[in-house]
Parts: sequence; C-alpha cells; structure tokens
Amino acid sequence: MPSPELTSTVSATVAYLLSFGLAGAGCLAAMERFAPLLPSYILLMFLGLAVPDSTTLALTIGVTTFGSLIGGLGWFVIGWALGPERARAVVARYGKYILLKIPLYDRLTDAYRRHHFWVTLSGQIIPAARLYLPLPAGVLRLDPRIFLAATTLGCLIWNAPFVYLGYSLRSGGRDPIQTGFWASIALLALEGAILLLLRYRKKASS
Repeated sequence: MPSPELTSTVSATVAYLLSFGLAGAGCLAAMERFAPLLPSYILLMFLGLAVPDSTTLALTIGVTTFGSLIGGLGWFVIGWALGPERARAVVARYGKYILLKIPLYDRLTDAYRRHHFWVTLSGQIIPAARLYLPLPAGVLRLDPRIFLAATTLGCLIWNAPFVYLGYSLRSGGRDPIQTGFWASIALLALEGAILLLLRYRKKASS
C-alpha cells in the first residue's frame, strides 16, 4: 500500500498538472505509461470528472489518447535503441521497480512473434500489458507505421470509456469526490475479481 507521503505527492502532482487544462491531462496520460502510480482507468476516470461539457469531453479523450500514444512511443524508442540483449538485461536488473519482471517481458516478446497489429491493438486494453508492450515492439523493430496505427486505436478504445465514465458520474449531480472514490473502489474490486478468475482458470488447466 502506498505511503501517505507518496499518496500526497501523487495527488499534488495530478492537481498541479490538471491546472494546465487539456495540456495537463495529456501530460498525465503520457506519464502514466512510465510511472503507473495510479491504475490508468482510475486516472482517466478522474480526468473525466474534471470535464465541464461535451465539447471538452471530446477534446479530453483526444489529448489523453495522444498522451498515451506518446508514452507508448517512448517505450518503443527505448526498446529500439537498446536491442534484444541490452533490453532484457535492463529489465532483469531494474524491471522490478516498475512492475516489469522477466517472465512478463518474455511473454510480451513472444506474443509479438505473431500478428503484430492485433497484438499491439489488443495489448492496449490489457492492464498489465498495455504499459510495457511497446518495449518489446521496439526491441523487435516492428514497422513503426503498424505500431503507431495499432497503438493509437488501442489507446482510444481504452481511454474513451473511462473518461466518459468520469464525465457521466460528474453530470449525474452527485458529489464528484465521493462518487469518484466509490467508483474507484468498484473498478479495483472488478480488476481483482478478474485476476483471481484468471489465476483460478490457469491452475485448473495445469
């Protein structure tokens, strides 16, 4: 569980960047790809809670999609520059600090050996994979055009519903802070239930 100091720092950083409006929202979406201190769906929902009208809603979805794309492109460039051996060595040494361990890295890399576009697209809507999938894509030096197209579409599919959820909760006339808190609890519980189900199915099939 994050310490109170870390929680306070994260809250202050989010509030500060949001003071810059749409530019801040885009920066938060990009930063989330490198420092996942908050689950992305919670961050996106809270960004939606700050949206005042439908026009700003569309713009917020657009800038967060662009921010997520920039963050993913950053990992892609890092992987391209490091190459297979150095990238795996870096992950083995430092990956634990950003929740990227060797078994996960190897699974992501293996997935890219088939259907590059669909792996990139579907990977953007899988919580554990979406952050770091661009790294092995860069390591394998996939076609940047395919990567950019699939990542953009995947980020849009992932970001839009959660931003809209936050906007819908705000426009419902309820207290946004209390509503956001309980919605976050519900989303975390849902994710936990899905992970437990997947773990159970994996054990049952082994």
